[in-house]
Amino acid sequence: MNALQVIELFAGHRPDGQTVVERLPVKVLEDDSCQLVKSPAFVKGLASGDTIRLQEDKRQFELVKRSGNLCIRVFAYEGLDEIAEPLVAELEKLGGALDTENERMLVFSIHVSCGFAAIEGILNRYCDSIEQCTWTYGNVYDTQDGVTPLNWWQDILKPQ
Repeated sequence: MNALQVIELFAGHRPDGQTVVERLPVKVLEDDSCQLVKSPAFVKGLASGDTIRLQEDKRQFELVKRSGNLCIRVFAYEGLDEIAEPLVAELEKLGGALDTENERMLVFSIHVSCGFAAIEGILNRYCDSIEQCTWTYGNVYDTQDGVTPLNWWQDILKPQ
């Protein structure tokens, strides 16, 4: 059985220049790679189930294998509590899981095979119902430009 550990990964910089580090639970595998137990709230490019290898500084990583899960982040300054329960229930019906919840953020993992259209329809319906609510994928777009699709799901969704 693989032991659970917590690692710290670089997640960016605050406006004042301070480094942001996110603590994430992982299963350490036999080859010393790490499999994420939850999708990150701030680290870009990863989702629950992905396997990474830590680099020497222990805060940077190399992606070894994608799990097929999407990381979805929902943000709101207020009113998130109004939609959290029904939104969680709908995404769970598709096989999704709520990984992190606080008063301003929800982080989900859901397999890409559920379909972008179905997932986005649910998210848009709930986020449109409260002011200043937005959602984003954490691992669909290039981490540098934020707009170029990574297309890692193409092989996963390809008919066999």
